[in-house]
Amino acid sequence: MTRSSSSPAAEDTPHPYGLGPRAAAVLVFGASAAVLVVEIVALRLLAPYLGLTLETSTMVIGIALTAIALGSWLGGRIADQVDPRRLIGPALGVAGAVVALTPAVIRTTAEWAPAMLLLIASLTILVPGALLSAVTPIVTKLRLTSLAETGTVVGRLSGVGTVGSIVGTVLTGFVLVARLPVSGILVGLGTLLVVGSAVVEWRTRGWSGSPALTLVVVAGGLATMVAPGGCDAETRYHCARVVADPDRGSGRTLVLDGVRHSYVDVDDPTVLKFAYVRAIASVVDAAFPQGEPLAAHHLGGGGLTFPRYLAATRPGTRSLVSEIDSGVVRMDRDRLGLRSEGGIDVRVEDGRLGLRRLDAGSRDLVVGDAFGGVSVPWHLTTVEAMTDVRRVLDRDGLYVANLIDHGGLAFARAEVATIGKTFEHVALVGDPTDIGLDPTAAAEGGNLVVIASDRPVDVRATQKALDARETGWKIATGDDLTSWIGDAQLLTDDHAPVDQLLQPYGPRSSR
Repeated sequence: MTRSSSSPAAEDTPHPYGLGPRAAAVLVFGASAAVLVVEIVALRLLAPYLGLTLETSTMVIGIALTAIALGSWLGGRIADQVDPRRLIGPALGVAGAVVALTPAVIRTTAEWAPAMLLLIASLTILVPGALLSAVTPIVTKLRLTSLAETGTVVGRLSGVGTVGSIVGTVLTGFVLVARLPVSGILVGLGTLLVVGSAVVEWRTRGWSGSPALTLVVVAGGLATMVAPGGCDAETRYHCARVVADPDRGSGRTLVLDGVRHSYVDVDDPTVLKFAYVRAIASVVDAAFPQGEPLAAHHLGGGGLTFPRYLAATRPGTRSLVSEIDSGVVRMDRDRLGLRSEGGIDVRVEDGRLGLRRLDAGSRDLVVGDAFGGVSVPWHLTTVEAMTDVRRVLDRDGLYVANLIDHGGLAFARAEVATIGKTFEHVALVGDPTDIGLDPTAAAEGGNLVVIASDRPVDVRATQKALDARETGWKIATGDDLTSWIGDAQLLTDDHAPVDQLLQPYGPRSSR
C-alpha cells in the first residue's frame, strides 16, 4: 500500500531544496525567538537614555510589531517572486550583523548625536526584526509541496514560531539578562545568526557564507568595548556606574541609567551632598528627639545614603531596606563600603511586597526613595500603597518621600494629593519656586520632599533644620499647599497614569 504524502515517513523526507521539516522548524523557531530577544534587550539598552517608562516600552513594542508585520508581508511577497533558497541565508546574516552592531551604534549615537537616537534606535529594531520575521513565510514557501498540505504546513510553522517567541521572551527575561550584559547578549545573538546564515547557505546552495558579515560581527564586538556610555555593571534593571569624587577621596556617586542616584562618603556617612537627602535628614531630625534610635523601613535603597546616616547619628536604629535590584546591592557591598553591621538589613524585593510583610504599627519611619530621574514605580504611588504605609507606621510615625518631577509638576501634585487622602497631616518641602511660595519665578522642578503623618508636622522646627543644612528650601502647609495641589487627580491601583503625568526631563544634576 502506497503511503500518502502526509504520512510520518513523508514528513521525515528531506525537501528537494535540502530543507527538511526539522530544519524548517529550527529556522522558524530560532528566528522568532531572536525577534523577541532583540525587543526585550533593546528596552534595557535604551533605558539609560530614554528611561524605562511606559512610553519607552510602548514605542519599542510598537516598532517590534511593525517589524514583524512588515517582514511577514514582504517575506511572503518576495518568496513568491524569487527562489526562496536565495533569501534565508542573507536574511539571517544581515540581521545578525545589525544586531551585533546595535550596542555600539546606540551608545555612540546617544553620546554624540542624541537628536538622532530615536531614529537610529528604531532602525536597529526594525531592520533585524523585519528580516527575521521574513524567515517564516520564506520557509513556509519552501515547505509547501501541494495545496493539500497548506493548512498543516502553515499551522505547524506558525505554532513553532509562536513557541520560539515564548522561549525567546522567557529565556531573555529570566536567564540571559540575569547573567550577561546586554552588549554580550546582542553580540552573541548576532554571531549565532551569522553562523546560522552560513549553515543555511551551505545546506541549500553549497556556499560557506559571507566573510564580510563575519567581519561586521567582529567589528560590532570590538566597537562595543570602546563605545561610550559603558557601565561598571549591567544589573537586572540598570546600567550602573560608580564615579569617584575628584574633590573628596572617600566620596562616591552611584549613577543608574545615566542619572546621579546616590552620593556616599564611605568614610563619613554623615556627609550628605544631595539637597533632597539633606532635606530628608532635616525632616527626620526635626520630628524625632536627637540620637533616638528608630525602626525604619526604606522603599528603595540605591547607595543606602540615608540608612547609613541613621545608623551613624542614631545608634541602635534598625533600617530594613527593600531594594529590587540585586546588582545595586552588590555594588553597595563591593564598591560603596556597605558592611554587614550597622543595623541595615537589605532585602532584594519589590517595595510594595516588602510593605505587605511588615506588621501593623511596627515602624517609626518609612522613607520612600524608589524613584529615578526618568521613571517612577507607579505601584508605590497610589492610595492603596499609601494605606499600607500608614498601616505599618505607629501612631506617631512619619512617612517621608522623595518626589521627582519637572515642568508643570503634574505628577508631584497628584502624589501629594494622594498622600493627603491617606494621612491627616501633610507638608511639602522644596525650592520656593517649585512649591508655590515664590510666585515671581516659574517652577523648574527637580526634587521635592513630602512629609506625611497622623500627628501635626512641626513646621518651625522643620524649617529651622532645613536652614541649618543650607538647603535653601522652604516648607508649605495648609492653604498654601492646598492651592499648590489644585485639582490634581488621585492615583489609585485602578488608575495611576504616572508615566503620562511625570515630566522627567531636566538637568541631570538636579538630584
